[in-house]
Amino acid sequence: MGLAAIALAPGLALGSFLNVVAARVPLKRSLVSPGSACMACQQEIAWYDNVPLVSYLVLRGRCRGCGTRIPLRYPAVELVAALLFAACFWKFGLSGSAFVGAFFCLTLVTISATDLEHRIIPNKIVLPAGLVVLVANTALHVGPRWAIAAFAASGFLFAAALAYPGGMGMGDVKLAFLMGAALGSSVAPAMFIGMVAALVPGFVLFAKHGKAARKMGVPFGPFLALGSVVALFTGPWLVHLYLGSTGL
Repeated sequence: MGLAAIALAPGLALGSFLNVVAARVPLKRSLVSPGSACMACQQEIAWYDNVPLVSYLVLRGRCRGCGTRIPLRYPAVELVAALLFAACFWKFGLSGSAFVGAFFCLTLVTISATDLEHRIIPNKIVLPAGLVVLVANTALHVGPRWAIAAFAASGFLFAAALAYPGGMGMGDVKLAFLMGAALGSSVAPAMFIGMVAALVPGFVLFAKHGKAARKMGVPFGPFLALGSVVALFTGPWLVHLYLGSTGL
């Protein structure tokens, strides 16, 4: 528990950086230059206004220069990133698995933010992350299961994308590769949870808009990310529970 508490601070700092990544990569802007600035007035943000979570609360969610409201996405990304980063070290201790899990979680947070805001899962994020996680997990736990899970998960969603192009994007297919590389056999419950969770907003839209809801897209990435986080921490238990219930 002490290690997890220590991990909160770097998790917050990394969450702040993820906001930069989520905001600039979809716009094909540099992550280094220029420095952090208000997206509305372009005024550079002072260091004391760039402290994760604290600055948002002090400024009451508004830019000090122009008063424009700061999107809630910024503190949300920082908080979720910090909690997941710390949870990985609570779950796996000070180990290679903890660092891989933390990297995976931070990538999921970034992808969710870009998918929600821009409706894209950038190749510059998901492809390198998938390869890094695959190599790392294969080195830590030698065997083909990570590669098998990665290609099986992405192949499953690729088939779904071919069958229903309007409901599934290639970004989701690449995200499934990352999920399989990170979760191994636990990718199955992750995808199931993600798909079930994605039905909720679909039902809400259908109840509110009727047949017109069919033309309203719902980003799938955040739901796959939710399933991935659940599976990362409880996946082996879920797999064992399923196999036990079926008598396998």
